[in-house]
Amino acid sequence: MTLDDVRELARNIREQVSKAVVGQTETVDHLLIALMSQGHVLLEGPPGTAKTFLAQCFSAALGLEFGRIQFTPDLLPGDILGSNLFNFQTSEFTLTRGPIFCEMLLADEINRTPPKTQAALLEAMQERRVTLDGETHALADRFMVVATQNPIENQGVYPLPEAQLDRFLFKLLVDYPSAEEETAIVSRFGDKQGPQRAADFGIEAVTDAGKLAAASAALSSVTVAAEITEYIVRLIRATRENADLSSGASPRAAVLLANAARARAALEGRDYVIPDDVKALSVAVLRHRLMLSPAAEIEGREIEALVADLVENTEAPR
Repeated sequence: MTLDDVRELARNIREQVSKAVVGQTETVDHLLIALMSQGHVLLEGPPGTAKTFLAQCFSAALGLEFGRIQFTPDLLPGDILGSNLFNFQTSEFTLTRGPIFCEMLLADEINRTPPKTQAALLEAMQERRVTLDGETHALADRFMVVATQNPIENQGVYPLPEAQLDRFLFKLLVDYPSAEEETAIVSRFGDKQGPQRAADFGIEAVTDAGKLAAASAALSSVTVAAEITEYIVRLIRATRENADLSSGASPRAAVLLANAARARAALEGRDYVIPDDVKALSVAVLRHRLMLSPAAEIEGREIEALVADLVENTEAPR
């Protein structure tokens, strides 16, 4: 598959998702970048902003096996991973697989469940496998988590552990639509009753696991110049030296940012990464990996603004 094929594939996926989802163009683009670079995405926003529906439509356009977990305070790790149950007829233990055994997992309202259950996803997200009773079970090579969460300031939620946040490539903020988009939403959905399904809007699978694997393989032809690599490292290291941040980004963030920049270049049909690729993705990659210092919190500083300042003040190659 050539880079032109990758760009055409991305265009077809966007076209299918837009049949049902109004707006959210930037969010769909980030989902595509995460898909190509085999990363996971965390969507944060108030209820009713189509986070779950977007994930469903995106999965339908990809033709991947879809799984969904509705996270609740009483959810246990075994409810996600599965367990070995004793079969009295055969006098043997039989593996009952949990919903995590799929290709695209929607972790809905992930911050509604305690950290112990959230942590059940760690091995799956990092290594594409799960361990049950000492036995390792492989997940699909295309395994991807799209998690949704309500803003932390809402009641009845548990902030995600830092180790788990670091496994997400992007954290995307899904805000309320514009007046024009909201009018279009009401016009499109106002006369439909009951739950909305991707199939009701004619969304068709335009790819499959094999094509997606070929598209990801095509990214190997995208060149990351030494100057771009040094730029990414300077940017990441600047987060550890900023007085307004008590915790900076890890080397993993630098690697993921480079991978995402390559995917963005490929989706635009380029076989090389430019500084604008890094700049465009920096906020989404870093906002959930950084922690404000107490003084910055008192002053009301925002992570997004700090990242924007770091990008502006870090010298980029010409």
